Amino acid sequence: MIPFAVGNFLGPLLLGRLFDTVGRKPMISGTYILSGILLVITGVLFRNGALNATTQTVAWCIIFFFASAGASAAYLTVSEIFPMETRAMAIAFFYATGTIVGGFGGPLLFGALIQSGEPKQIFIGYVVGAVVMILGGIVQATMGVEAAQRDLEDIAPPLSAQAAELDEPGEEADPYTLGRGQGRGTGHAPS
Repeated sequence: MIPFAVGNFLGPLLLGRLFDTVGRKPMISGTYILSGILLVITGVLFRNGALNATTQTVAWCIIFFFASAGASAAYLTVSEIFPMETRAMAIAFFYATGTIVGGFGGPLLFGALIQSGEPKQIFIGYVVGAVVMILGGIVQATMGVEAAQRDLEDIAPPLSAQAAELDEPGEEADPYTLGRGQGRGTGHAPS
């Protein structure tokens, strides 16, 4: 467990600054997709009996290094794309949902696969995890909001903002940023 914890800790620590310099959108999608690819490779090696306990642990630590950094930034970004008044509720909802799915569904599925004792069955678990990570990366790459080095009010204006405040010049809004790009220059609040 200690090597996994070290991998989880070092990922955000060493990669964290890149999420604000390179950008969260490319870094989150990149770390998710890379983690999924590494998981598939590890699954194939496991299925073929090419890993021992040490090499399996090293492979998981490398995967956790990237996945943990991406997940940490993703949780932060999720909270930033909602208006200030709903930000805490949004992050609590997404965290609780992720915990229910991952903390309840994951052990049921993977426990059954591991209990089979068949490497081919366990490989299915690797593939399921990899597909979820890769799909998450693709969604982030195509629909994600770039929040790095942007004012939170530019990403998601407060619900209490006045129409004049919304028309102030700012950075280009992402197409998926709620409430932006509509009504600009008209003096009317976005609908």
